[in-house]
Amino acid sequence: MGYEEMWRDLLPIGRVSGGGYRRFSWTAAERECRAWFAEEAGRRGLTLEQDRNGNLFAWWDVPGGRRDAVLTGSHLDSVPDGGAFDGPLGVVSALAAVDLLRERGVTPVRPLGIAVFAEEEGARFGVACLGSRLLTGAIDPVRARALRDGDGVTWADAMAAAGHDPEAIGPDPDLLAGIGCFVELHVEQGRALETPVGVASAIWPHGRWRFDFTGQGNHAGTTLLPDRRDPMLPFAHTVLAARDAATRHEAVATMGKVRVTPNGVNAIPSAVQAWLDTRAPDDAAVRATVADIRAAAEKAAREHGVEVALAEESYTQVVDFHAELRDRIAATLGGPPVLPTGAGHDAGILSAHVPTAMLFVRNPTGVSHAPEEHAEPADCLTGVEALADVLENLIAK
Repeated sequence: MGYEEMWRDLLPIGRVSGGGYRRFSWTAAERECRAWFAEEAGRRGLTLEQDRNGNLFAWWDVPGGRRDAVLTGSHLDSVPDGGAFDGPLGVVSALAAVDLLRERGVTPVRPLGIAVFAEEEGARFGVACLGSRLLTGAIDPVRARALRDGDGVTWADAMAAAGHDPEAIGPDPDLLAGIGCFVELHVEQGRALETPVGVASAIWPHGRWRFDFTGQGNHAGTTLLPDRRDPMLPFAHTVLAARDAATRHEAVATMGKVRVTPNGVNAIPSAVQAWLDTRAPDDAAVRATVADIRAAAEKAAREHGVEVALAEESYTQVVDFHAELRDRIAATLGGPPVLPTGAGHDAGILSAHVPTAMLFVRNPTGVSHAPEEHAEPADCLTGVEALADVLENLIAK
């Protein structure tokens, strides 16, 4: 089954009205994506394995064992109403690249694996790249098991309901020791790429923080304005402060998720939870942006008789991709553009443990994490050829 047929079968899974996707970890849609991947791996005679953290691997093995393996792939989960390409493009392209390598008659001397990492987006349980963080030990398994979704379901309960053992999650040094390098292909998530394919230089530092505003619930019609302790007001101040702080520090800051309690039209909220995503070219700019936003939130909370607390849920420092691997890939592809990105990826988490690199496929709309995310079929096929060229250079020599 070729590239176009794989897309045809994958595209309907988890699609919602409006054209976006909701493929959240351990849900029916995401499980269907896993089954799709298992079937495609089986078609190619690849050895399918799932590690203790819910990550999937399809292996093209070679005699001598799984040592110094080349790993590629991406993820299949999505943000709420996300686009079709973020994650799946890297998985479909990896499978198609295997087909192309076999058509070329390539005989690998290094094992080749295709990974599907779990909970890359953090859309359900709040921590991005959770599967790769667990694999590498970047998150405490006790904390991971206790992570909850919006309905109060824990990662442990969701994993157990899917038939897996949440008590087994955690670092897997043996698996990591067998990986010689990781190359992730991904749709470019802005308008920075003007050619079909580019190479990543670095990932900006980025993190997620949760604000908890606690006030007093009351009647919307009978409570006088001076008597109110409305947490929505300091939250609103904080949203505006995030934009101002990001502008000052040449960063980006987004408050795109909020929960209001009790969330009634005729009730003053008693509590507001809101999540901040901040990214910048360097760590100092990220930290300064968050500090300014926190100060603004605390000031507004005092003025409105509301309590506020801030918790850091995840943070990833700047990732400079492996220079030798990046340059080897660039030379293999004839000198494509090399560019940084503000988007986080599993490649960034793995980079602290194995040499990593990334390929980008052009996104003409510049839109990502939304239904309008797009890559032209011709560019995607160019991406498959580029990935195959890179993998051939790595596994056959």
